Amino acid sequence: MSSLPAANQAPVFRVLFVCIGNVCRSPVGERLLAARLPSDRFAVSSAGVGAMVGYAMSKYAAAELEGFGGNSKGFAARQLLPEMIEDADLVLTATRDLRSQVLAENPGALRRTFTILEFAALSDMGEGSSAEELVRWAGAHRSAAGNVEQDVPDPFRRGAEIHAAAATAINEAVQRIAKGLDR
Repeated sequence: MSSLPAANQAPVFRVLFVCIGNVCRSPVGERLLAARLPSDRFAVSSAGVGAMVGYAMSKYAAAELEGFGGNSKGFAARQLLPEMIEDADLVLTATRDLRSQVLAENPGALRRTFTILEFAALSDMGEGSSAEELVRWAGAHRSAAGNVEQDVPDPFRRGAEIHAAAATAINEAVQRIAKGLDR
């Protein structure tokens, strides 16, 4: 799961965001979370279950991301591969359906796979002094977020207003997740 540490360095904690095309929701989550976490301790990436491989972010998603202080430069969509899930310490999906798809491919990832909004709620309640401990706690207390809206609607080809709503939800969730992970 985590990469091998240098002689005096802790392993890097890997977070993977997943949506459908990897051009709207997951890249916004990836870039916003990466900007809020120390890069020497965290690696944040994204992929799509039906990725538009090689495409840049949607122009609306990129505009929203940049409005929240993120950077869309150099982004290229990637197809989700089984090894990406295996390597991730935390998998964050845009919706419950996507979480189910990830888990159908890799049932062993159950305790570390959540929707973005679900994990944000659990991060607020969570216990532990490290990212690993928070993920373990969240995996054991998933039902505590049962009454939380868990899906970020897909804004693809739906215009600026829907992109703004999705990016705002992701930004708010990412702020809470970053605070929970970077203890």
